[in-house]
Amino acid sequence: MEQKDKRQQLLAYMNQCAGTDVALAFSGGVDSSLLLKMACDCAGEQGTKVYAVTFQTRLHPPCDLEAAKKIAEELKAEHVILQVDELEMEEICYNPENRCYLCKKNLFGHLKKFADEKGIPCLMDGTNEDDLHVYRPGLRALAEFGVESPLARCGVTKEEVRALAAEYGISAAGRPSTPCMATRLPYGSLLSYELLDRIAAGEEWMRGLLGERTNIRLRVHGEIARIETDESGMELLLRERKNVVRKLQELGFPYITLDLEGFRSGSMDRDIGKEKER
Repeated sequence: MEQKDKRQQLLAYMNQCAGTDVALAFSGGVDSSLLLKMACDCAGEQGTKVYAVTFQTRLHPPCDLEAAKKIAEELKAEHVILQVDELEMEEICYNPENRCYLCKKNLFGHLKKFADEKGIPCLMDGTNEDDLHVYRPGLRALAEFGVESPLARCGVTKEEVRALAAEYGISAAGRPSTPCMATRLPYGSLLSYELLDRIAAGEEWMRGLLGERTNIRLRVHGEIARIETDESGMELLLRERKNVVRKLQELGFPYITLDLEGFRSGSMDRDIGKEKER
């Protein structure tokens, strides 16, 4: 299907969803920002309300909350912030392979409670077409809560989301994804806020060095900190390697490595399918 056809299909579906009030799980990333813009436009025409609901959680970097506040203000959306502490759930403290499912179930349980209290019938999130083709155990939780995922339903890919967001003039159009901080650690690792905060601080420092639109991940394997970034970022990190090593060692990471494969979304998931095939 051509992008213009997907856009029309998406707009029609958003009009349908906005026939009632909507509670959108809003991270401030490009996917949910595009949906928020479209939902607000459609709701304005129909006299319904859209609530942009952001989870304030320490499993996501602080920059996510600030980005969500900024975009919600730009779009003049009603922004609701729900505080959630995932590590209160004992079953996720050792980063199990189904962590994403457990976390999504917890988060969308809070969203459902909020929606029920407000009498909002439609729950929505920014899952896109590409998310359906990689390891995403959290999708099961969305199905259990009956969450609408318009981008995935209409076959809109991440690249197409960015193009549409740029057409709408949404400032998040070029913002890199910033997934849950638990993805920086191997499955089976103990999750602690102290460690996750150090990882977030390291990424934030390198993002300041590389620029906001450069993908950067600091993956930690015991005492080894493995940096993933785009090819352009590699060159700069190598030029600044002494400063990079100094900063990351100050944060408590003794051994610093640069991954020559570069940035890969979900690189900690690479062996999951292989294990299931054995």
